[in-house]
Amino acid sequence: MSAPAPGVLYLVATPIGNLEDLTRRAARVLTEVDVVACEDTRHTRPLLAHVGARATLLSLHEHNERARIPQVLALLRAGKTVALVADAGTPVISDPGAALVAAAAREGLRVEAVPGPSAVTAAVALADFPAGRFAFLGFLPRRAGERRRLLASVAALPLALVIFEAPHRIRRTLEELTAQLGARRLVLARELTKVHEEILRGTPCEVLARLDERPRGEITLVVEAAPERRNEASAAGREPPARLLERLLAQGLSRRDAARAVAAAYGMPSREVYRLSIGRS
Repeated sequence: MSAPAPGVLYLVATPIGNLEDLTRRAARVLTEVDVVACEDTRHTRPLLAHVGARATLLSLHEHNERARIPQVLALLRAGKTVALVADAGTPVISDPGAALVAAAAREGLRVEAVPGPSAVTAAVALADFPAGRFAFLGFLPRRAGERRRLLASVAALPLALVIFEAPHRIRRTLEELTAQLGARRLVLARELTKVHEEILRGTPCEVLARLDERPRGEITLVVEAAPERRNEASAAGREPPARLLERLLAQGLSRRDAARAVAAAYGMPSREVYRLSIGRS
């Protein structure tokens, strides 16, 4: 008796907020596959119910992906079809799944992308400046020093920058963008496609001034590319902290936010910079 034909691993994009954005192909695949591998079964179960899918749910997230790979590969070898989904948007993009895709590809197993909603392309389309050529940074590192080094490494790129950020870190990120990249234009897209969608445009300082003190929901930033003739982004690394502080205050940033931005840029204690700002008043 011959072995069954290997199954297919489908990478299925799911809505980032509005269920109406689920494509007809994605809905069909979800109803036809044997297994749906997802980050959170509690989050994905209502989506499957919405399309009438009865596939078996299998959790696959950042903490168990390596352990799950042999199980998923065994299913595929046995002829089962598996859909990989993220909580929202296209799987693998700043979500678990890259190691699974690589393992399946190494074995010669069939992997198909089922494209659809993406916060990246939606936010880029909303930019009011050239952003067709961009670098996707995903979520910035949590450690301050690593964030500064990453931003410094991309500061001179002639590409727009696309960044994912959590609401509790967005204010600090805007301050660091001000310090590392200067007064470039950006678009902040919060809760894309949802009822409370919010789009803010301006420099990091201007957006920071208009942002709620405690914003909610996932956030996507699109930052303007570096100027062609002069590397404005690297100015923060060359000028003294006091001069950067003066420039940020002149741009309208509050004394507290300006002090935090300078502290982030130079690795200085915020209190020390704040005292410096008081001395310049």
